[in-house]
Amino acid sequence: MLSKNQIKLISGLHQKKHRFGNQLFFAEGVKVIQELVKSNFELEHLYTTKEDFNEITANKKSIISENELNKISALATPNTCLAVFRIPLESKIIESGLILALDSIRDPGNLGTILRLCDWFGIQQLVCSKETVDIYNPKVVQATMGSIARVNVNYIDLNDFISNTSLPVFGTFMDGENIYKMNLPQEGIIIMGNEANGISESIENLITKRLAIPRFGELQITESLNVATATSIVLSEFRRLN
Repeated sequence: MLSKNQIKLISGLHQKKHRFGNQLFFAEGVKVIQELVKSNFELEHLYTTKEDFNEITANKKSIISENELNKISALATPNTCLAVFRIPLESKIIESGLILALDSIRDPGNLGTILRLCDWFGIQQLVCSKETVDIYNPKVVQATMGSIARVNVNYIDLNDFISNTSLPVFGTFMDGENIYKMNLPQEGIIIMGNEANGISESIENLITKRLAIPRFGELQITESLNVATATSIVLSEFRRLN
């Protein structure tokens, strides 16, 4: 049975200030929780409506009712389980290989999808501007489908980081060079910009190579691609052997 204090704590984790105040976040669903339990994330407590997760000790697990799960879930239709984890310390950024950088991505679904793309394409390092949505937002965690456990994420001063890197810096623009005709390196920083405004002017001035995903539609009037869709194309091209 859930206590009032447990309900208050978990409900508070829906908000960023409480997540970071308590250094806790939560995940929902068997798939996501299993991925996090297998990783280096430290499980605080699991709440489940079923007799499952036998690998988790009794002192870390509580069987609750569906009604109780409804009280703490962030989902319109709750799954069967919710787990609270400790927010880990950020790991050091390793400036080698391909690094994906996000400039003020605001939509949780986009960030979660981009994290899954990093996992798929073997991008081990994701750096985010401080204006980017919180990686531990419940909607982001849900959208990652467990990939949050396999990609190193850092929130940084993006301008400072880009200004001091020795790696080539790539950005996507409507007037850039056709990405399908380029020989792309296996090392560098790829910047993806805000959903509405693209890459900010201060970051744009630091970019060494401008890329473009050409439009093939006959009318050529489509305004832009969704940032997660654009990220999938760009990462695919960087991973293609030239």
